Amino acid sequence: MDFQHIIEAVGRYMDFAGVAVMVIGAVVSIPMALRGYQPRKLPAGSEKLTVYRSYRQLLGRSILLGLELLVAADIIRTVAVAPTYESVGVLAIIVLIRTFLSFSLELEITGRWPWQKDPSASSSRPASAEA
Repeated sequence: MDFQHIIEAVGRYMDFAGVAVMVIGAVVSIPMALRGYQPRKLPAGSEKLTVYRSYRQLLGRSILLGLELLVAADIIRTVAVAPTYESVGVLAIIVLIRTFLSFSLELEITGRWPWQKDPSASSSRPASAEA
């Protein structure tokens, strides 16, 4: 078995892992949402998430992780095995689409863009740091 076959096999395993994470995440998220699991901490005084919203957030996290694995698999297969302009161009388009999906899912899950700070992190700063 030569290097190219090993890299192709690793890429296929990464693809399988990405799809498996999404499928298993979708299945495991159902009972977690039904039991009232809160995937993120809510501010004091806010209402609990509905089962539907909780499931959407849990499912979104699974999809995000699966997308990361699929992007890694594409990079491994394209860059490690004699990249051509065509294969790098296809990789760029795939990564661009998956990055857009990841940003959209992050916005849906957390309510803010990935580069924005967590509003609860700034309010938990000790008072002595302001003086």
